Amino acid sequence: MSEAMVPATMKAAVMTKPGHIVVEELPVPQPKADEVLVKVMAVGVCGSDVHYFEHGRIGDAVVRYPMILGHECAGEVAAVGSAVTRHRVGDRVAIEPGVTCGRCEACKAGRYNLCPDVVFYATPPVDGAFAQYVTIREDFAFGIPDHLSYEEAALIEPFSVGIHAAKRTRLQPGSTVAIMGMGPVGLMAVVAAKAFGAGRIIVADLEPARLEAALKLGATHAINVREEDAVNKVFELTGGRGADVAWETAGYPRALQSALLSLRRGGKLAVVGLPAQAEIPLNVHAMTDREIDIYGVFRYANTYPSAIEMLASGIADAAALVTDRYPLAQTQEAMVRAMTNKSGSLKVMVYPNAE
Repeated sequence: MSEAMVPATMKAAVMTKPGHIVVEELPVPQPKADEVLVKVMAVGVCGSDVHYFEHGRIGDAVVRYPMILGHECAGEVAAVGSAVTRHRVGDRVAIEPGVTCGRCEACKAGRYNLCPDVVFYATPPVDGAFAQYVTIREDFAFGIPDHLSYEEAALIEPFSVGIHAAKRTRLQPGSTVAIMGMGPVGLMAVVAAKAFGAGRIIVADLEPARLEAALKLGATHAINVREEDAVNKVFELTGGRGADVAWETAGYPRALQSALLSLRRGGKLAVVGLPAQAEIPLNVHAMTDREIDIYGVFRYANTYPSAIEMLASGIADAAALVTDRYPLAQTQEAMVRAMTNKSGSLKVMVYPNAE
């Protein structure tokens, strides 16, 4: 193992029960032969982190305490395993947080996001990145240019979801996309739609601050669903035709229903957000009469290199999404902020190695 000055212990924000995180001193993990040790510089708080923090579970994934949350992360390579060839100590990297087996049917088909044996940060029972150091297999760490901040590199993870939705729905240059829900994933999906050349990007949400952020990132039209009906407005903006593609990123039944009904005949729907309930009513007549293609979106696959290039190109000021910043010692406060300030906070970021 080649390494820089790596301490024997580190600080980590550990969830000991629902709604309660404490900072503990833990051993620094040792990288295996094919792994790198990364000094974590920035970690975004994701909606799934908040859900685990608040409820202790997401569907069948139940937290086993103690557990470390956080999976949207970037940092600096601090040590490399004996077989590592892709990275050197000091490299700046974005971490793709789900290591897959590479051998199963899904992995061999290039759809490794469906690998049944994936080891994904902050998905029980796997610890995440609210810690000063983490290990990752070398092929899941991606070099980033010097001008890309660690904050932006951490946003590659939610950005990848939007890129995957664009690929799944075969978003074409010049087309119209409607995106329902302007949380962090929805906002980064706006950037993805822009990168894929969408001609018209229509977004909908309840919160004015999120709609304003979407317009700054590249949305062409914003609908406040407290004031206007999203479906009617999409058809008005498209001259009665409807959107070519719709992405539901909010995880709310009404948003999914609106996304479906906003589509033109022959349109494509991507279901990105996860509602609290597994089953919700949808208009089957609209699906069949309009012959809608419906795509499930589960995380992403083969997105990080292109996502890094897109953000590094300056296509959008993604760093402007970071509205709240906390050191590792205040991870508890960061989680509460993300959970309770949905109208004001866009992306909450934690800095494990901040002085």
